[in-house]
Amino acid sequence: MDETSTARAELDRLGRSLRGQLVALITDLTVRVHLRRLTLDEPKVADGGEPSRHHYATDYQGKRPTTSTAAGTAARATFLLRTAGWDVTESEEDDDGRLWTVLLARRDGSVIRILTSEDTLAVVFRGRTPALALCPPQPDPPQPNPPQPVQDPEPIGEPEPIRDPEPFRDPEPVRQPQPVREPEPVREPEPVEQREPLRTQETLTPGYVLCYECDGHCRCPRCGGRGWLPGEAGRKRRCAECRTTKVCPICWGAGELAVSDLSTYQHGYYPELGGR
Repeated sequence: MDETSTARAELDRLGRSLRGQLVALITDLTVRVHLRRLTLDEPKVADGGEPSRHHYATDYQGKRPTTSTAAGTAARATFLLRTAGWDVTESEEDDDGRLWTVLLARRDGSVIRILTSEDTLAVVFRGRTPALALCPPQPDPPQPNPPQPVQDPEPIGEPEPIRDPEPFRDPEPVRQPQPVREPEPVREPEPVEQREPLRTQETLTPGYVLCYECDGHCRCPRCGGRGWLPGEAGRKRRCAECRTTKVCPICWGAGELAVSDLSTYQHGYYPELGGR
């Protein structure tokens, strides 16, 4: 089996495992389940590098029963995930005054994020596999030199007749130069604030390594944590990498990855860990 087939088989395996876990969570925690909205048919491009990397990623929003609380839903989700071998951490996020309980689960490089709040019955599920390169980089083909056109020899023409000199005319008045207008300044895109990484080698959780994507900064490296990118005509467009979450799509804002959850592909970013 060649390198491309091996990488695709590994990515498909991770995608099937992720979908199975999401189905188990959604059917247990929410009502009126519509699994047709849980799309994980084909891998998506995770970045535009060379070679480009692909991953499976999906979002699903359901509703918890009216008899369940957000805290109870989070506790049940934590139990289900840890029973299935996921490493789960819990935090809180404030989104325009609404407080969300956020569960972050990691296993084999895949990530599941669950959000629930006492202010709404909505339960949000987000999952993605690690990003894998499905094919090795291809060298650019050599560019052939374009053929040089053959120039026809110029014909020898008749000599031009000698013309009589033109009569003398008064010189035209010298025109005063027009003032040079200063060019309008070019508006540069809003710079990304340079901040120190939130995670460093000194603050790592035991058994974890710095995220290879964000180097401990925790924010999306593509948009700089803004959630958007400059578009045409001065407009903003959504960041396709983090989907406006503003956090790193690999570590989901943690800045670190558990060594036990690293896939064989991700181990390649950490040669100090040795082979696997």
